[in-house]
Amino acid sequence: MKTIKTILSTAVALTLLTSAALANEDKRAWGYTGHDTPETWGALSPKYHACSDGLNQSPINITHSIVDSHHLPLNLDYKKGSNEVINNGHTIQVNVDAGDRLVLDGLTFELKQFHFHSPSENHINGKAFPLEMHFVHLDKKGDIAVVSVMFEEGTENADLAKIWKVMPKKVGGKSPLKVADIAANLIPEKQHYYRFNGSLTTPPCTEGVRWVVLEKTLTVSKAQIEAFQDVMQNPNNRPIQPLDARIIIEE
Repeated sequence: MKTIKTILSTAVALTLLTSAALANEDKRAWGYTGHDTPETWGALSPKYHACSDGLNQSPINITHSIVDSHHLPLNLDYKKGSNEVINNGHTIQVNVDAGDRLVLDGLTFELKQFHFHSPSENHINGKAFPLEMHFVHLDKKGDIAVVSVMFEEGTENADLAKIWKVMPKKVGGKSPLKVADIAANLIPEKQHYYRFNGSLTTPPCTEGVRWVVLEKTLTVSKAQIEAFQDVMQNPNNRPIQPLDARIIIEE
């Protein structure tokens, strides 16, 4: 009887150790510098395999595109405000109130948050930008759509200034931000855009993401760029990924 109890106790202990190891593996840190750079993401966890063996990865260099003669306008309905700004160690993220929407391919996607990368992740005709903003949307099935806006160095951006003013400098920091129409104000007026299929640009690098990259840029001052980079402490952009057989549609 004692032997059976010992065997059972050992089995339970091994199970717990194995579960803990798997949990730690799934939670292994990823980053942009050091030992966990983008080139290693696919090996950090089985859940990140798409980062290394995916066929439709983002970001990309937008060069050749097919012009859509219908030129459909981007169907955005941004009327709500923000509620908080967080520093998650990988970016500065602005969470928004529920209700802002994007209609794409007949599907309705709700805006969840937007965040920033410096320098830009996507390139347009080989050009990188000092700052790129990603608006992340989900539909009811959990499908993802991302709208990207590029920033050129120039005059100070008054809307970014509201975010930068309360931007948490420590990882894990959160600050309240109650600004109406913040997302709408960060969308350029002219909405000529590129469309392509891609992925998340961070682990788990999930594919099947609908990407919309606006051609029109906004401005950001040199001081604002440097303020963001000082908080991040290093570039937070994933390198350009192969386009392979993907087609880019220009609307």
